[in-house]
Parts: sequence; structure tokens; C-alpha cells
Amino acid sequence: MKHSKKTCLEDLKRRILATELSPGYELDEVSLTEHYGISRTPLREVLQHLNGEGYVQMARNRSAKVASLDITVMRTFFQTAPMVYANISRLACENWVGVQLEDLKAAQVDFAKATKSGTADAASLANHRFHAIIGEMAHNPYLVASLARLQIDHTRMSQTFYRPAAPSETMLVLKAVEQHDALISAIESREGALAIDMTLQHWDLSRDRMERYVRPDPLPVDVVALKDHRNAV
Repeated sequence: MKHSKKTCLEDLKRRILATELSPGYELDEVSLTEHYGISRTPLREVLQHLNGEGYVQMARNRSAKVASLDITVMRTFFQTAPMVYANISRLACENWVGVQLEDLKAAQVDFAKATKSGTADAASLANHRFHAIIGEMAHNPYLVASLARLQIDHTRMSQTFYRPAAPSETMLVLKAVEQHDALISAIESREGALAIDMTLQHWDLSRDRMERYVRPDPLPVDVVALKDHRNAV
């Protein structure tokens, strides 16, 4: 099936955010041109666009790769994200106009449905849209640019949060839905301090689970076997 540059661009974004294309994955241009039914020139324009937004990394004479999530990136992310999100929420309270609030409420309906579906990528992408709308409501081009870059990594890591492995983790996802509702109420009433507080609570809710993305559980260890081999060279 032949795709336009626009649909190719949007689908590659979706696949990267959903980690269908994992961090560091090398993007083969031949395979991509065949998959999307477009020629090399428009594909390279798409990749350049993705590079500019932070979805991929390009280097001279090398294939483009999906943006990595290495330790340096993660350290900066966890330092920066709460500050950006909190200020975005405060500005959204002050600056939202027109139908933006209704758009946010509609996005919340989609998010709630996605969390009930049990599909991690659907929930993470719906969450991505919800927070992107809050960014639009802030009407601050500097912070919105930072938010857009943060969300690429946040959405990829949040796959872990939206894939609960225990009832207690499912309760966290339900709590996230409730916090979205509370944040909408704060924005609607233009209560900046409350919006900041709710945003930071929302950040704390998922932070530990996201950290597991880069700090997975250790591999199982056969303690008895280790004891048996404690004198092995």
C-alpha cells in the first residue's frame, strides 16, 4: 500500500512511541520504502523531520536510528520532566481558550477507555495526547517544545506503567485516570497552585514504574547452585 509522506511520518511516530520500533533500532531505508510504498527521497525527508523532533538520530554516512534511552538521556529526563510538566499545567490554567478544555475532556474519555482495554501502547498514546493538549493550552512555545521532546521518551517508558503485572499496579493505572480528572478540574477553574500539585502527584505515581524501564528486575539466581560452585575458579 502506498503512503503519503504525512501518513508515513505519523505512522513512524506511532511505532516509535509504542516501542514497536525500539530505542536504538536501526532504520533500514530499503525496508521502509517497501513498507510505505514511497521512494528514497521523501523517506529521507521524513527521517530528517523525525530527527529534528527527537524521534530518531542521524549521522553522516550511517543509517538513522530510533532515539536511544541511554543513562545520560534518562538522568536528564528524570531531572527535567517534573519542572516542565508543572509549569505547563500552571500556564494551561492561565491561558486556555475556546474549545481547548472540551478537547482535553474528550482526550480524557479516550484515555480512560484505553486503560480499560489493557493495551499498553493504546493507553500510553492516549496519555501522550492528553498531556500534549495541556501543552497547547499553555500557549508557551519554549515550554511546549521542551514538552514535545520529553513526551517522546516519557511515552516510550510508560509502556511499563500501562502493562501492570499485579493488582496493586492495576490500581496505580486507575489512580492515574482519577488524577487526570482532578487536573482537568483544576485547569477548568484556573487554579494554578492546585494544578501544579496534581501534576507532581501524577508524576510521582508513575515515576518508579518508569524507572524500571531502565532498571529491570534482576535475572533469577540459583542460590544453591552458586553455593555449590563458590570455590570454582
